[in-house]
Amino acid sequence: MRPRDTDPARLATQDLVSAFGLLTRLPVPQGWPMRGAASAWAWPIVGLVVGLISATTGSVALASGMPAGVAAAIALATAAIVTGGLHEDGLADTTDGLFGGWTRERRLEIMKDSSIGSYGTLALVFTALARWSALTALMATGHHWQALAACAALSRAPMAVLMATLPNARGSGLSASTGVPSASVALAAIGVASFIALITTGAATLALLPVAALTALAVALIAKSRIGGQTGDILGATQQLTETAALVTAAALLP
Repeated sequence: MRPRDTDPARLATQDLVSAFGLLTRLPVPQGWPMRGAASAWAWPIVGLVVGLISATTGSVALASGMPAGVAAAIALATAAIVTGGLHEDGLADTTDGLFGGWTRERRLEIMKDSSIGSYGTLALVFTALARWSALTALMATGHHWQALAACAALSRAPMAVLMATLPNARGSGLSASTGVPSASVALAAIGVASFIALITTGAATLALLPVAALTALAVALIAKSRIGGQTGDILGATQQLTETAALVTAAALLP
């Protein structure tokens, strides 16, 4: 193996490029090797950047004289645009499949279908309302920067954990092609996310961490029970639900 392939700085850069290329629509350098699951430790950093971009647009809206509710809607729309609605799509497909099918095979078939059903629609509406309500309150007190950065970072770490601990239920798709992160990579993702939350929200991290963990655990248990493991859609749903729960918690805790 060539020396440059084992250089820590180069590998870290490759991981960051891979993480942003996988989870966002942001432009990344072309020609770099994509490291798949090995880059999962950097997913919370992607969340941090998405959160900061979202907070920036929300702050600009506030500074323009828009109400907190409108600014919150703009911030959430920005995050969806930056990620290409990747996680929202996963949430819709997951709820349609897990609750719309009677057998494992039928649930996986529904999740693979690109059309959206009533369960998926309701899931998107209810999570959007919860996130918007929480973010509106945070916008009104000026704590949206901290909350968006922390919650976006924390919600990306569970995806790495689920990939490392649950089997792939389909054997194909984005999750399968990305690979399985090692235990050390998954732990690193948790560490990075926790550090970001700590420096942005301080003591509130003590509440945000268990809320995020319990939400991800609930999704993992349901997915394991109904389809036998995880898929890319399950990971997207985990991100959305974890971020929603964390934002609601942040709105309750941050003055």
